Amino acid sequence: MTTRTVAHPYPFTAIVGQEEMKLCLLLNVVDPRIGGVMIMGHRGTGKSTTVRALADVLPMITRLAGDPFNRAPEDVPEHDPLLALVGIHERPHKTEKVPVPVVDLPLGATEDRVCGTIDIEAALTQGVKRFQPGLLAQANRGFLYIDEVNLLEDHLVDVLLDVAASGWNVVEREGISVRHPARFVLVGSGNPEEGELRPQLLDRFGLHARIVTITDLEQRMEIVRRRRAYDADPEAFYAQWQPQQRALQRRIVAAQKRLPEVIIPDDVLMFAAELCMKLNVDGHRGELTLARAACALAALEGRNRVTLDDVRRVAVPALRHRLRRDPLETMDSGEKVAQAVSELLARRNHRAAERPAELLETA
Repeated sequence: MTTRTVAHPYPFTAIVGQEEMKLCLLLNVVDPRIGGVMIMGHRGTGKSTTVRALADVLPMITRLAGDPFNRAPEDVPEHDPLLALVGIHERPHKTEKVPVPVVDLPLGATEDRVCGTIDIEAALTQGVKRFQPGLLAQANRGFLYIDEVNLLEDHLVDVLLDVAASGWNVVEREGISVRHPARFVLVGSGNPEEGELRPQLLDRFGLHARIVTITDLEQRMEIVRRRRAYDADPEAFYAQWQPQQRALQRRIVAAQKRLPEVIIPDDVLMFAAELCMKLNVDGHRGELTLARAACALAALEGRNRVTLDDVRRVAVPALRHRLRRDPLETMDSGEKVAQAVSELLARRNHRAAERPAELLETA
């Protein structure tokens, strides 16, 4: 019996529905400073498929040829101690274009596999101390994906918290001291029925997307049609969706270039701050995430100015996981954020409607 080899991942643009999840991922591609995505939802709703499909629409990155840490050429000094530690004693002068890394972190991974460790083979056969980079090095300038993140062991959660906060991975192993860049977009997925995520890690995710089983009959039928077509002939299905894939990639590249020019007016910033105050959000990550996500959304849609509607559209995924938990609360946190947004917008519209009348009375 022969087995068909799947040459291409399922196309990102062919995924039916789940618009909130797809938008959250794309916003993080445009601006990685948003801080990643936590995707929680029912089993079999396409969480893993969507994240793995993302890699195919990401624009290529330039790195120093053969660099195991995925660094840009300008970030590697002429005499680089990191290259020497992995057995490269002369700095390569060539560069190469490589796909943006999307690295899977398995639940059973050891800390050595994640962070890196001493190269045992080189130590035994050559008697030299070399560093063997881990998953965090591979994920630098890319995405680190953890499926069933709510089942991740506590010691790995602590490691990820440290690295996500600093952008650097520090390894002390058997006489080797290594500090290398590890700036990545953290993407986690899970099923809420299998356990809650530690609050410290949940707060590190910029956006929180919740997905549910699609109930629209036509969409459910379309999911089956497309999946059957992909399973029957992956290459033909992939080729069919290439125009949409290339169009999305061009849109992402244009948005990344436009992002530094995007302006967020003071009244929009005020609205974001008012919203976080109304919802009693602790700290200031809420406003920062709202501002960054709204700017990325404007850039993705080809605009240079953020509007109140941009904040409205990103408010639920940016804030739903930052609300204080009340065991007696019956309203879903996303609904609570949406309601607060509606109330603030209604109040603003009411004040705007009263202003002309006040001006007439003064005149």
